[in-house]
Amino acid sequence: MTQSAAAQKPPATPRRLDPEDAQHALAEVQERLRRQQLVADLVHRQEEGDSKASLVEDLVHRQHEAELKTLLDGLHPADIAFILESLPKDERQAIWALVSPEHDADVLLEVEDWVRESLIEAMDRQDLVAATGNMDADELADLAPDLPPDVVAEVQKGLTEEERAQLLEAMGYPEDSVGAIMDFEMVRVREDVTLEVVLRYLRRLHELPDHTDQIFVVDRQDKLQGILPLSRLLVSEPETEVRAVMNSDFLALNPLDSDADAAGAFERYDLVSAPVMDDQGRLIGRVTIADVVDVMREDSQEQALSRAGLQEEDIFAPVATALRNRAPWLLFNLCTAATASFVASQFEGTVSQIVILAFLMSIVAGIGGNSGNQTMTLIIRALAMGRITGRNLWQLVKRELFVTLMVGLCGSLVAALFAWVISHSVSIALVMMAAMVCNMLVGASVGVLVPMVRARFGKDPAMGSSVLLTFATDSLGFFIFLGLATIFLL
Repeated sequence: MTQSAAAQKPPATPRRLDPEDAQHALAEVQERLRRQQLVADLVHRQEEGDSKASLVEDLVHRQHEAELKTLLDGLHPADIAFILESLPKDERQAIWALVSPEHDADVLLEVEDWVRESLIEAMDRQDLVAATGNMDADELADLAPDLPPDVVAEVQKGLTEEERAQLLEAMGYPEDSVGAIMDFEMVRVREDVTLEVVLRYLRRLHELPDHTDQIFVVDRQDKLQGILPLSRLLVSEPETEVRAVMNSDFLALNPLDSDADAAGAFERYDLVSAPVMDDQGRLIGRVTIADVVDVMREDSQEQALSRAGLQEEDIFAPVATALRNRAPWLLFNLCTAATASFVASQFEGTVSQIVILAFLMSIVAGIGGNSGNQTMTLIIRALAMGRITGRNLWQLVKRELFVTLMVGLCGSLVAALFAWVISHSVSIALVMMAAMVCNMLVGASVGVLVPMVRARFGKDPAMGSSVLLTFATDSLGFFIFLGLATIFLL
């Protein structure tokens, strides 16, 4: 009797840490690096040529390296990636050199792009070939843009014809498309076989591909005919043919579809995996929830950075790199702030006669900005989810303006009361009320128009949106408030 696969002892795998444990491991790594540097500094203070001190330094250095290597060997590749992303470049390279070669490929796939580049630079050609040689075609396609061309060519030599074709196909799709994130590992069966045959086929596999919740039913030309959920396979009679229990109504993706659209479909229909079909209806790959989660996370990070006018960068990047990333929008923000100050300076006479206006106009500008930011956040999210169309756009604009008007009227009553308390002037209170409502409407209008216009021209709707919003609400807020004050108070 042969030993069943279930009775065999599974190979040892690194334990998975939760986020708090990963942060604890990071703190431990940083502490060991600090102690190692402390010993090195103490030794260097000794007289030059002191062989005993150098020997002590070497022994302590090896001990710390051994402790760090033991710590890293017990971590999941995702947690090693987290540690590498959280260290300055010099320390990052020192830790990367201690990572076990068997984890190199997984860590390279887990780390952010801006860290991956520095890690690949630190590896020699032989190590890179060894790390990427056992990757699947879709994984290798993810790394290919960051790998030296000669390494990619060397790895391709070790691939089968099918794997090489899959790699070239995956590399040929746009970066933000379904084809760029799909994988090629999946289970296919014919519709004219029984479920018993399918079960026997599955038992012969070493393991099922990750996130397999359904089997794809194809014909002899690999055209997708339907899907067979594993749950239905397990509860149906073994003598039943696949065609009798498969689902012919299923959601399929095209490789040129946007990965954001695929993420929306997964969220809407609670999918675990989805087939990818070409224009001829042939099954060429699948997308899993793991791929979609990565897309959602990256989109969320990009959106948060874009709103501040930033691009993704290494938090420990050189100052020159950080300046190139941050300076353009900061300089633009400086120009917008100067414009707002110029607008205020044109009402110097009004402010000099009614000094209290100088204290109140910042409230008008601030509330308008906050109101516009709420509207802008809703619009950007709706654009990302594909919920805004030409038919509902005007209805959405009217709704946002009406909601802002209602909120503005309520808030302006409080602001007017505050203005009356500190100024003892009903006229100032009324001007404050009117200016706040008007500027909130300005903020709402900009919050709708800026993302919509940028999206209309194929630009990131979140890029620099907060800077443009601040410019509008500050400049027009000052103009409206001080303009009303000039007309009605002087």
